[in-house]
Amino acid sequence: MTSTRVLTVGTDGSRESMAAAHWAAREALRRGLPLRLLHADNADNGERLACPPPDVDLPGRGVLNRVALELSYTHPALEIIARRRPAPPTSALLESATESETLVLGSRGFTGYSGFLVGSVALAVTSRCDRPVVLVRAGGLPQDEHMPGGAGFLPVVVGLDVTAPADELLSYAFEAAALRGTRLHALHAWTLPPLRGTGAGDAQPGDAARRETLRRRALSGALQVWRAKYPEVPVVERLVYGQPGHHLLKASTAASLTVVGRSMETAQLGCTAHSVVHHVTSPVAVVPHL
Repeated sequence: MTSTRVLTVGTDGSRESMAAAHWAAREALRRGLPLRLLHADNADNGERLACPPPDVDLPGRGVLNRVALELSYTHPALEIIARRRPAPPTSALLESATESETLVLGSRGFTGYSGFLVGSVALAVTSRCDRPVVLVRAGGLPQDEHMPGGAGFLPVVVGLDVTAPADELLSYAFEAAALRGTRLHALHAWTLPPLRGTGAGDAQPGDAARRETLRRRALSGALQVWRAKYPEVPVVERLVYGQPGHHLLKASTAASLTVVGRSMETAQLGCTAHSVVHHVTSPVAVVPHL
Protein backbone atom coordinates (compact mmCIF):
# COMPACT_ATOMS: atom_id res chain seq x y z
CA MET A 1 0.00 0.00 0.00
CA THR A 2 1.39 3.39 -0.99
CA SER A 3 1.45 6.02 1.73
CA THR A 4 0.67 9.67 1.09
CA ARG A 5 3.33 11.97 2.46
CA VAL A 6 1.27 13.40 5.29
CA LEU A 7 1.05 13.11 9.06
CA THR A 8 -2.46 12.91 10.58
CA VAL A 9 -3.67 13.86 14.05
CA GLY A 10 -7.12 13.18 15.46
CA THR A 11 -8.62 16.20 17.18
CA ASP A 12 -11.82 17.08 19.02
CA GLY A 13 -10.77 20.29 20.77
CA SER A 14 -10.09 18.57 24.10
CA ARG A 15 -6.95 19.15 26.15
CA GLU A 16 -5.43 15.80 25.28
CA SER A 17 -6.08 16.17 21.56
CA MET A 18 -4.54 19.66 21.63
CA ALA A 19 -1.38 18.20 23.20
CA ALA A 20 -1.34 15.60 20.43
CA ALA A 21 -1.86 18.28 17.76
CA HIS A 22 1.10 20.34 18.99
CA TRP A 23 3.33 17.25 19.17
CA ALA A 24 2.20 16.24 15.68
CA ALA A 25 2.94 19.74 14.37
CA ARG A 26 6.52 19.57 15.66
CA GLU A 27 6.95 16.07 14.24
CA ALA A 28 5.54 17.09 10.85
CA LEU A 29 8.05 19.94 10.67
CA ARG A 30 10.89 17.57 11.59
CA ARG A 31 9.83 15.22 8.81
CA GLY A 32 9.02 17.93 6.26
CA LEU A 33 5.40 16.77 5.98
CA PRO A 34 2.06 18.57 5.88
CA LEU A 35 -0.14 18.03 8.93
CA ARG A 36 -3.70 16.83 8.46
CA LEU A 37 -6.14 17.63 11.26
CA LEU A 38 -8.96 15.11 11.38
CA HIS A 39 -12.19 15.61 13.29
CA ALA A 40 -14.57 12.66 13.16
CA ASP A 41 -18.00 12.50 14.73
CA ASN A 42 -21.16 10.48 14.53
CA ALA A 43 -23.80 11.82 16.88
CA ASP A 44 -26.00 8.74 16.53
CA ASN A 45 -23.14 6.35 17.19
CA GLY A 46 -22.12 7.74 20.58
CA GLU A 47 -18.41 7.16 19.94
CA ARG A 48 -16.02 10.00 20.72
CA LEU A 49 -12.30 10.64 20.50
CA ALA A 50 -12.39 11.89 24.08
CA CYS A 51 -14.72 13.77 26.40
CA PRO A 52 -14.37 17.48 25.59
CA PRO A 53 -13.73 19.80 28.51
CA PRO A 54 -16.65 21.91 29.78
CA ASP A 55 -15.38 25.10 28.14
CA VAL A 56 -15.33 23.53 24.67
CA ASP A 57 -18.67 23.32 22.87
CA LEU A 58 -17.91 23.65 19.19
CA PRO A 59 -19.20 21.84 16.11
CA GLY A 60 -16.73 19.89 14.01
CA ARG A 61 -15.73 22.73 11.72
CA GLY A 62 -15.33 25.08 14.69
CA VAL A 63 -12.97 22.63 16.36
CA LEU A 64 -10.87 22.34 13.22
CA ASN A 65 -10.72 26.10 12.68
CA ARG A 66 -9.69 26.72 16.25
CA VAL A 67 -6.95 24.07 16.25
CA ALA A 68 -5.66 25.11 12.83
CA LEU A 69 -5.52 28.75 13.90
CA GLU A 70 -3.60 27.96 17.08
CA LEU A 71 -1.11 25.75 15.25
CA SER A 72 -0.61 28.28 12.46
CA TYR A 73 0.36 30.94 15.02
CA THR A 74 2.71 28.59 16.85
CA HIS A 75 4.19 26.96 13.71
CA PRO A 76 3.89 29.46 10.83
CA ALA A 77 5.96 27.32 8.45
CA LEU A 78 3.67 24.31 8.83
CA GLU A 79 1.30 23.30 6.02
CA ILE A 80 -2.04 22.42 7.63
CA ILE A 81 -4.90 20.49 6.05
CA ALA A 82 -8.20 20.36 7.97
CA ARG A 83 -10.64 17.52 7.35
CA ARG A 84 -13.96 16.65 8.98
CA ARG A 85 -15.44 13.19 8.48
CA PRO A 86 -19.00 12.50 9.64
CA ALA A 87 -18.28 8.92 10.64
CA PRO A 88 -17.52 6.92 13.80
CA PRO A 89 -14.09 8.03 15.07
CA THR A 90 -12.49 4.58 15.03
CA SER A 91 -13.34 3.84 11.41
CA ALA A 92 -12.56 7.40 10.30
CA LEU A 93 -9.14 7.33 11.98
CA LEU A 94 -8.25 3.89 10.60
CA GLU A 95 -9.27 4.96 7.10
CA SER A 96 -7.29 8.18 7.36
CA ALA A 97 -4.25 6.30 8.65
CA THR A 98 -4.01 4.31 5.42
CA GLU A 99 -3.27 7.63 3.68
CA SER A 100 -0.73 8.77 6.28
CA GLU A 101 2.80 8.00 7.38
CA THR A 102 1.90 8.30 11.05
CA LEU A 103 -1.28 8.80 13.07
CA VAL A 104 -1.14 10.80 16.31
CA LEU A 105 -3.73 10.60 19.10
CA GLY A 106 -4.06 12.16 22.53
CA SER A 107 -4.41 10.34 25.87
CA ARG A 108 -5.28 11.68 29.28
CA GLY A 109 -2.75 11.30 32.08
CA PHE A 110 -3.83 9.68 35.35
CA THR A 111 -4.20 12.09 38.25
CA GLY A 112 -1.53 11.13 40.76
CA TYR A 113 -0.05 8.41 38.57
CA SER A 114 2.60 8.31 35.87
CA GLY A 115 0.79 6.98 32.86
CA PHE A 116 -1.93 7.11 30.27
CA LEU A 117 -5.65 6.75 30.46
CA VAL A 118 -6.16 5.26 27.01
CA GLY A 119 -9.74 5.59 25.77
CA SER A 120 -11.57 2.89 23.87
CA VAL A 121 -11.17 4.68 20.53
CA ALA A 122 -7.41 5.22 20.92
CA LEU A 123 -6.93 1.63 22.07
CA ALA A 124 -9.02 0.21 19.21
CA VAL A 125 -7.18 2.29 16.61
CA THR A 126 -3.73 1.47 18.01
CA SER A 127 -4.57 -2.25 18.08
CA ARG A 128 -5.72 -2.38 14.45
CA CYS A 129 -3.88 0.37 12.58
CA ASP A 130 -1.45 -0.63 9.83
CA ARG A 131 0.56 2.59 10.28
CA PRO A 132 2.58 3.76 13.28
CA VAL A 133 0.37 5.35 15.95
CA VAL A 134 1.81 7.83 18.44
CA LEU A 135 0.01 8.42 21.75
CA VAL A 136 0.68 11.76 23.44
CA ARG A 137 -0.46 12.41 26.98
CA ALA A 138 -2.14 15.61 28.09
CA GLY A 139 0.09 17.94 30.06
CA GLY A 140 3.27 17.10 28.17
CA LEU A 141 5.41 20.09 27.19
CA PRO A 142 8.01 20.45 24.40
CA GLN A 143 10.76 20.94 26.98
CA ASP A 144 9.93 17.55 28.50
CA GLU A 145 11.52 15.96 25.43
CA HIS A 146 14.81 17.77 25.99
CA MET A 147 17.72 17.33 28.35
CA PRO A 148 17.99 19.75 31.29
CA GLY A 149 18.86 23.18 30.01
CA GLY A 150 17.41 22.42 26.59
CA ALA A 151 20.71 21.05 25.25
CA GLY A 152 19.34 18.57 22.75
CA PHE A 153 16.73 15.85 22.83
CA LEU A 154 16.53 13.07 25.35
CA PRO A 155 17.24 9.66 23.78
CA VAL A 156 14.72 7.62 21.83
CA VAL A 157 14.06 4.27 23.52
CA VAL A 158 13.03 1.20 21.54
CA GLY A 159 11.96 -2.10 23.04
CA LEU A 160 13.35 -4.97 20.97
CA ASP A 161 12.66 -8.69 20.90
CA VAL A 162 15.93 -10.15 19.63
CA THR A 163 14.27 -13.48 18.87
CA ALA A 164 12.14 -11.78 16.22
CA PRO A 165 13.55 -8.32 15.41
CA ALA A 166 11.28 -6.31 13.08
CA ASP A 167 12.66 -4.08 10.34
CA GLU A 168 9.64 -1.75 10.56
CA LEU A 169 10.25 -1.17 14.25
CA LEU A 170 13.97 -0.52 13.93
CA SER A 171 13.51 1.68 10.85
CA TYR A 172 11.05 3.91 12.72
CA ALA A 173 13.22 4.09 15.86
CA PHE A 174 16.45 4.92 14.03
CA GLU A 175 14.73 7.55 11.89
CA ALA A 176 13.14 9.13 14.97
CA ALA A 177 16.54 9.36 16.67
CA ALA A 178 18.17 10.76 13.52
CA LEU A 179 15.49 13.44 13.15
CA ARG A 180 16.06 14.52 16.73
CA GLY A 181 19.85 14.32 16.54
CA THR A 182 19.93 12.13 19.62
CA ARG A 183 20.94 8.70 20.85
CA LEU A 184 18.95 5.53 20.41
CA HIS A 185 18.67 3.24 23.41
CA ALA A 186 17.88 -0.28 22.18
CA LEU A 187 16.51 -2.22 25.13
CA HIS A 188 16.03 -5.98 25.32
CA ALA A 189 14.72 -7.61 28.47
CA TRP A 190 15.04 -11.33 29.02
CA THR A 191 14.34 -13.96 31.67
CA LEU A 192 15.35 -17.55 32.26
CA PRO A 193 12.79 -20.33 31.75
CA PRO A 194 11.76 -22.24 34.89
CA LEU A 195 14.52 -24.27 36.56
CA ARG A 196 12.86 -27.68 36.42
CA GLY A 197 15.25 -29.78 34.38
CA THR A 198 12.40 -31.66 32.70
CA GLY A 199 12.78 -30.39 29.15
CA ALA A 200 15.35 -29.24 26.64
CA GLY A 201 14.14 -25.63 26.92
CA ASP A 202 14.32 -25.48 30.72
CA ALA A 203 17.09 -23.57 32.43
CA GLN A 204 19.97 -25.57 33.87
CA PRO A 205 22.27 -24.59 36.74
CA GLY A 206 24.97 -22.22 35.48
CA ASP A 207 23.00 -21.55 32.27
CA ALA A 208 22.34 -17.84 32.86
CA ALA A 209 25.75 -16.58 31.70
CA ARG A 210 25.59 -18.53 28.44
CA ARG A 211 22.06 -17.36 27.67
CA GLU A 212 22.96 -13.75 28.48
CA THR A 213 25.93 -13.93 26.10
CA LEU A 214 23.73 -15.30 23.31
CA ARG A 215 21.14 -12.55 23.87
CA ARG A 216 23.81 -9.86 23.84
CA ARG A 217 25.17 -11.17 20.55
CA ALA A 218 21.65 -11.32 19.10
CA LEU A 219 20.99 -7.72 20.15
CA SER A 220 24.19 -6.51 18.50
CA GLY A 221 23.42 -8.53 15.38
CA ALA A 222 19.89 -7.13 15.05
CA LEU A 223 21.25 -3.57 15.21
CA GLN A 224 24.26 -4.02 12.93
CA VAL A 225 22.56 -3.28 9.60
CA TRP A 226 20.73 -0.25 11.03
CA ARG A 227 23.88 1.18 12.57
CA ALA A 228 25.38 1.14 9.06
CA LYS A 229 22.30 2.86 7.58
CA TYR A 230 22.29 5.54 10.29
CA PRO A 231 25.96 6.08 11.19
CA GLU A 232 25.12 9.48 12.69
CA VAL A 233 22.92 7.90 15.38
CA PRO A 234 24.79 6.87 18.54
CA VAL A 235 23.36 3.57 19.79
CA VAL A 236 23.34 2.33 23.36
CA GLU A 237 22.64 -1.40 23.67
CA ARG A 238 20.82 -2.22 26.87
CA LEU A 239 20.42 -5.87 27.85
CA VAL A 240 18.46 -6.17 31.10
CA TYR A 241 17.03 -9.03 33.11
CA GLY A 242 13.32 -8.94 33.90
CA GLN A 243 10.01 -8.06 32.30
CA PRO A 244 10.21 -5.70 29.30
CA GLY A 245 7.23 -3.57 30.32
CA HIS A 246 8.83 -2.74 33.67
CA HIS A 247 12.18 -1.80 32.15
CA LEU A 248 10.62 0.25 29.34
CA LEU A 249 8.61 2.19 31.91
CA LYS A 250 11.81 3.04 33.78
CA ALA A 251 13.69 3.94 30.60
CA SER A 252 10.85 6.15 29.32
CA THR A 253 11.20 8.57 32.23
CA ALA A 254 14.33 9.91 30.50
CA ALA A 255 13.21 9.50 26.87
CA SER A 256 11.87 11.89 24.26
CA LEU A 257 10.01 9.01 22.59
CA THR A 258 9.39 5.36 23.46
CA VAL A 259 8.94 2.95 20.53
CA VAL A 260 7.37 -0.50 20.74
CA GLY A 261 6.14 -2.97 18.15
CA ARG A 262 2.83 -4.67 17.47
CA SER A 263 2.41 -7.82 15.39
CA MET A 264 -0.04 -7.36 12.52
CA GLU A 265 -1.01 -11.02 12.80
CA THR A 266 -3.58 -10.12 15.47
CA ALA A 267 -5.83 -7.09 15.98
CA GLN A 268 -4.66 -6.52 19.54
CA LEU A 269 -1.68 -5.28 21.49
CA GLY A 270 0.79 -7.70 23.01
CA CYS A 271 1.46 -7.68 26.74
CA THR A 272 4.47 -5.37 26.50
CA ALA A 273 2.83 -2.85 24.16
CA HIS A 274 -0.35 -2.88 26.26
CA SER A 275 1.62 -2.14 29.42
CA VAL A 276 3.65 0.61 27.75
CA VAL A 277 0.71 2.53 26.24
CA HIS A 278 -1.09 2.53 29.59
CA HIS A 279 1.79 3.52 31.85
CA VAL A 280 4.67 5.22 30.01
CA THR A 281 4.74 9.00 30.36
CA SER A 282 6.73 9.95 27.26
CA PRO A 283 5.04 9.96 23.84
CA VAL A 284 4.71 6.34 22.72
CA ALA A 285 4.97 5.13 19.11
CA VAL A 286 3.36 1.75 18.42
CA VAL A 287 4.76 0.39 15.16
CA PRO A 288 2.96 -2.46 13.38
CA HIS A 289 5.15 -5.13 11.80
CA LEU A 290 4.87 -8.49 10.09
